[in-house]
Amino acid sequence: MKRYLENSKYLPKLSNEIPNQRNSTYKDRFTSLHNLVLVKFQNETIIIPNDSTWFGFYPDGQVEPVLPANKTALYTEDWIGLKTLDAAGKVKFVSVPGGHLEMADHDVLKYIVPYLQNQS
Repeated sequence: MKRYLENSKYLPKLSNEIPNQRNSTYKDRFTSLHNLVLVKFQNETIIIPNDSTWFGFYPDGQVEPVLPANKTALYTEDWIGLKTLDAAGKVKFVSVPGGHLEMADHDVLKYIVPYLQNQS
């Protein structure tokens, strides 16, 4: 984790992973979402591990197993509000066939479009 925090300039800040530098605005804005649709591509080769598209990740200092999101500190300590959104039923975990961003039209219509339409 130390090496990751030292070498990655963008993601640790966005994910509120830097101790004593957590930005409450990130969490406030994230938890203001009406829905969060997390799409995992079953043949993903760009995002490693592909479970990180669902906020899963490796345990600190290890390369296996991949922990599901709800077993990570980001989730359990609610750094960005993912736990809050999930508890409110606002997180949708979707798995589709294909590689990185190769989403079939019917999957877009099924999993994405309903959340783009006005719900009022």
